[in-house]
Amino acid sequence: MANADSSLNTTVSGLNPADFDAVVNGKDVRLYVLKNKKGAELCITNFGGIVVSISVPDASGKPVDVVLGHSSMTDYQNSPEKYLGALIGRYGNRIKRGEFTLNGKSYKVRSNNPDCSLHGGLVGYNNVVWDAVQNDAQSLDLTYVSPDGEEGFPGTLTVHVKYTLTDDNAMQIDYDATTDRATVVNLTHHSFFNLNGDGGGEVTNHVVTINAPFYTPMDDKSVPTGEVAKVAGTPMDFTTPHEVGERIDADFEQLVFGRGYDHNYVLAKQWPGELTFAAKAVSPKTGISMEVYTTEPGVQIYTGNWLNGFEGKAGRKYTERTAICFETQHFPDSPNNPHFPSTVLRPGEKYTQTCIYKFGVEK
Repeated sequence: MANADSSLNTTVSGLNPADFDAVVNGKDVRLYVLKNKKGAELCITNFGGIVVSISVPDASGKPVDVVLGHSSMTDYQNSPEKYLGALIGRYGNRIKRGEFTLNGKSYKVRSNNPDCSLHGGLVGYNNVVWDAVQNDAQSLDLTYVSPDGEEGFPGTLTVHVKYTLTDDNAMQIDYDATTDRATVVNLTHHSFFNLNGDGGGEVTNHVVTINAPFYTPMDDKSVPTGEVAKVAGTPMDFTTPHEVGERIDADFEQLVFGRGYDHNYVLAKQWPGELTFAAKAVSPKTGISMEVYTTEPGVQIYTGNWLNGFEGKAGRKYTERTAICFETQHFPDSPNNPHFPSTVLRPGEKYTQTCIYKFGVEK
């Protein structure tokens, strides 16, 4: 009888919200369910601001969950992929050796990846409980106050993130942040998308376009070299549509270093901070398309090259290249590359960012 009762409360994507009720570090965690007028559904937990599922219609009108995730809070706490669907901060992507200089002072942040600090250090914003307020059926407001010195970063940073599920089947993420002391900030979102459907096999069939004439090459430890290189004439070029798998195994040093695509693309912008088209992906299997728009100067494309076969929602196996990430961002290691767009935030200033993932169908 308990199972029957639970099934009545499951989401479109098959989640039981009760499986996310928990207390972590003395704070309440739960699953928040957003629905729009077209029946699309977005499920988010305030642990890490994680997007657990996104259900949108395929070409036949059937709802399809298009992100990887877990079915319970316990599974997230024990996941081998701790960035799965999460908000990332204080500094998304990499800082070389976990070191930078700001206003003439050297800072050392905790390293958690070979030769660098990745996604905020050992305990990033993906691993904290955010204060959550759901004011209506289609939006969720999250707040996190990151104390001065957390993971080695200077300044108390107050971060607000608003998730909105719009009536045109878009997930919009609006960020703002303020600090009481000069610091560096690079926030992003890390959903692992599979437009074939969660557990729908490799994303090598996805047709991808990226509005970027340049990218930032990396070394063999995935840290930027400081170069800004043209994509033209290389397997990195997605200025016209290409299948992900078309060139992913090419004998090209950057793809060898990343075991596939795991690179920051420099988006075409007329002026800094404008909201523009960044990328598009289409699954020929479901007909589902996703367009990405951002105010950020870059987007990290990651093709799930390090997914190791762990178990996700409904027992589905997440193996290598069964997801693609579009992480809108400032460039990796910007604090150590002054020619990159600055990630410095000072008292009296406000960090803002908007990212939109808009879903549709192509029949």
